[in-house]
Amino acid sequence: TSENLALTTTSGGGGGGDDGLRRPRGRPPGSKNKPKPPIIITHDSPNALRSHVLEVGSGCDVAESVAAFAARRQRGVCILSGSGAVMNVTLRQPGSPGATVTLHGRFEILSLTGSFLPPPAPPAATGLTVYLAGGQGQVVGGSVTGALLASGPVVVMAASFLNASYDRLP
Repeated sequence: TSENLALTTTSGGGGGGDDGLRRPRGRPPGSKNKPKPPIIITHDSPNALRSHVLEVGSGCDVAESVAAFAARRQRGVCILSGSGAVMNVTLRQPGSPGATVTLHGRFEILSLTGSFLPPPAPPAATGLTVYLAGGQGQVVGGSVTGALLASGPVVVMAASFLNASYDRLP
């Protein structure tokens, strides 16, 4: 009979047990990937970097001003760049351990980088490196060991952060 024939052709595929009803192939209706609502962040994470433009006034020590800013905010500060003019700078130059050089006069900042970390950071994690251009085109740079006095406004681009982790690498 035709009923027997239909049953043997549908269940003879090596399975067992379906009653001759075929399941539709593919996803069930309504199960498509639906667009998800956007994630909206309503507050800053305490670990997020914050950007700052700091202006240091003429006659003020740039390093001291940034260190005071970091201490007042209880945040670590990473100096990304700086521009302006400084005077009477004391540097420790690379390649001459322990020797410092004091530069008298006015110099333009070419590059300013460094970091100021709150305690209990090791003292070596805090400091400034500067490269300067002199009036006759000479370029000099190194680690700042003394005052870095602003000779006019100095603008510092910085990022501040909380929760710095201190890792000792082998």
